[in-house]
Amino acid sequence: MVERRHALESIKETERAIKTIKDFFQDQLASELRLSRVTAPLFLPAGTGLNDDLNGVERPVSFAVPALGGAQIEVVQSLAKWKRHALAMYGFEPGYGLYTDMNAIRPDENLDEVHSLYVDQWDWEKVILPEQRTLAYLKTTVRGIYGSLRRLEFHLHERYPDLPLELPDDIRFVHAEEARALYPALSPKQREDELAREHGAVFVMGIGGELSDGIPHDGRAPDYDDWSTPNEDGYSGLNGDILVWNSTLGRALELSSMGIRVDPAALERQLDLRGAGDRRNLDFHRRLLAGQLPLTMGGGIGQSRLCLHFLRKSHIGEIQVGQWPEGMRKSCMERGIRLL
Repeated sequence: MVERRHALESIKETERAIKTIKDFFQDQLASELRLSRVTAPLFLPAGTGLNDDLNGVERPVSFAVPALGGAQIEVVQSLAKWKRHALAMYGFEPGYGLYTDMNAIRPDENLDEVHSLYVDQWDWEKVILPEQRTLAYLKTTVRGIYGSLRRLEFHLHERYPDLPLELPDDIRFVHAEEARALYPALSPKQREDELAREHGAVFVMGIGGELSDGIPHDGRAPDYDDWSTPNEDGYSGLNGDILVWNSTLGRALELSSMGIRVDPAALERQLDLRGAGDRRNLDFHRRLLAGQLPLTMGGGIGQSRLCLHFLRKSHIGEIQVGQWPEGMRKSCMERGIRLL
């Protein structure tokens, strides 16, 4: 961590600012993408394929429910697949979608200043047409979300003048393969730091598929984002992450993971690439392969991450109440960082 600056020191004022961010941004996002708010589940039945398994290795928190005959229930890890199911169930038309408050528990998370056991996101999803499954449409949507972020930053600056305006006018688009070629000696996370430091805001595309060195930039499950379909730039992938340069932490900060979702052909291909063909038997995957779910794009935008960044805080524990290692608490206290 670098020395903190421009942070609201009062916990009460911080809490008021958090509410300002959440109220303002979700309205901006809904208007920009034509989204309606819906209620989301906190847990889902196991064995249906609806719960997101993220990179495919994380363990969901689960429990048996006697009132349901001992059925196993899982706390959500994200709502990537549930949202697509909901769009079909609610009958959304192309060009329109939903957003919701997603609250998740990720017990395998590595805890640091930007990762916690508790995850809160605006999860959004919208129905698209077959001809919109393109890189151009993905970039248009990213620019719309980025415009909402810039409006949020200006809104906060007007209310709290000590909070600086740091986002650049435009967001830069870089494929993970281009990032690897630019910085071949660096790790993927180090490449993200360099790109965010140079450009201020960057959308790193093609997350999940193997690059030319045989290593993915980062993990993605095979059954929500489309990371294998060739795009107009000659690379593979129709997804990515929105990263900004966080001057308080001196590093890139991921604010959103998003993408165009798999169609039946991409799902078949990615299940085979990941050796996950058995998922074809799950209810969600059977419905998708049968063409019973709409074509969609969607993503998640971290609520605590957004507040951490725009309020220039040094630890996500200043935004949300969490559980932290004692050594981390002590280190934060010595730096004057008050964890909730």
